[in-house]
Amino acid sequence: MDTALIAAALVLGYLLGSIPFGLILTRVAGLGDVRAIGSGNIGATNVLRTGRKGLAAATLLGDALKGTAAVLIASRFGGPDAALAAGLGAFLGHLFPVWLGFKGGKGVATFIGVLLGLAPLAVLAFAAIWLGLAVLLRYSSASALAASAATPLVLWGLGQGRVALLFVVLALLLWWKHAPNIRRLMDGTEGRIGQKG
Repeated sequence: MDTALIAAALVLGYLLGSIPFGLILTRVAGLGDVRAIGSGNIGATNVLRTGRKGLAAATLLGDALKGTAAVLIASRFGGPDAALAAGLGAFLGHLFPVWLGFKGGKGVATFIGVLLGLAPLAVLAFAAIWLGLAVLLRYSSASALAASAATPLVLWGLGQGRVALLFVVLALLLWWKHAPNIRRLMDGTEGRIGQKG
């Protein structure tokens, strides 16, 4: 294993992951700072609370594809180990972007994007779980928590043990970032999908 190459992949992933698409897109659209509404998050669910579905979709796409891009670039130039490092870096970059004082998003879209780059088939399982629970409960956070928890098991079932181990780490970080959402879900005060801030 080339340590320098792995470190470079981690840094590349971090820099790509730290691009705050939700913040950039809402400001360009003249909506101000998305962190001032709803959950205060920079992700697509909070952008949706502005009432601008197109911006929310663009945020989701941008936050996902930065994870996918990091993995694919690293894989192309550094192989599987570099791809795993870049995926971790992208996720950490989204959660803790240096440009925003290390206060970033909660990682769901980037989680999906990294998963798409490393194990495309597993994205189908994530999407099925998320969509099913989202339709049933209309809580984006609960849907994401359940889907992320299932992802390492799905990966293990697909014979991708090393990727599964990475996603155990990513899922734990995602749950940690969702601690306020978990408390609101338990209190019955969590915002529902489509609810404006």
